[in-house]
Amino acid sequence: MPRFVQFEEFGSRDYLQMVERERPWPGPGQILVRVMAAGLNPMDYKAYRNEQAAGRMGVTLPSGIGMDFAGFVEELGEGATRFELGQAVLGTAPFASIADFVVVPEDGQVIAKPDPVTFEAAGSLGVVGRTAMATVRSLDLHERDTVLVSAAAGGVGVLAAQLAVRSGATVIGTAGEENHEFLESLGIIPVTYGDGLADRVRDLIDDDRVTAVLDNYGGGTIEAAVDLGVPMDRVNSIAVFGPAAHGAKNVGGRAAGNAELAELADLLAENELVLPIDSIYPIERTVEAYGRLEAGHVRGKVVIVTD
Repeated sequence: MPRFVQFEEFGSRDYLQMVERERPWPGPGQILVRVMAAGLNPMDYKAYRNEQAAGRMGVTLPSGIGMDFAGFVEELGEGATRFELGQAVLGTAPFASIADFVVVPEDGQVIAKPDPVTFEAAGSLGVVGRTAMATVRSLDLHERDTVLVSAAAGGVGVLAAQLAVRSGATVIGTAGEENHEFLESLGIIPVTYGDGLADRVRDLIDDDRVTAVLDNYGGGTIEAAVDLGVPMDRVNSIAVFGPAAHGAKNVGGRAAGNAELAELADLLAENELVLPIDSIYPIERTVEAYGRLEAGHVRGKVVIVTD
């Protein structure tokens, strides 16, 4: 019987459980995908931890878990012609992707997987890929910019920082010291996060001025932007909202679609970008995988595989 990970109570990852259920079938205009890999995102644990947060995301109980997936097209619903049987695809199936099968609209958030991209990377790309593309484009970066990127070793941050480097900008990325050498290998200037961030950034760039900030974490990044004198119309945050954002933009993944995701997937296929995989867990160890994600200091993505 196909496996499906779900939760029936809010509170913690301990309520996640793997159940068996009948194989789903695609309706008109839908495709059935056999999932090979599914990447985890912080919004997942925000949903199962907190009923209010879940409600804002449209989650009701019982709920599946996981957003992103990559796999093979197993069945085509009536009228579905965009993909072929057996074709490798990647995409997003909100709160349903950690399973053996997902059903998604063929005209939804799903694209063909480039052959060179591994299933682990492809299955991690949907949310972070669209978000990284949208956030970087929101600031119209160019070679005269010096941009501070928070959580630069995380899922969104590592892609956003590399895209910023490709724009020609000088990129400074916050991360724990264990990830500094890795960031340097990508052309990113590493800086330790935490209290005193603005002063450490000033020490790194001498007399150059920070002109833009991509905040993927919160945790004082907005305050550092204010301290560094960055105009708020050149600050984008996916982590801080309302008055605490001091007028920063809040452009996120909804501002990017399949075209942007395909562009990013092609960059990965051409080795123009990297999406590091922090760790891989079988579907039976989903609770443990979310424990790794919740512990933080993740380099890239935590991934569930079904085989």
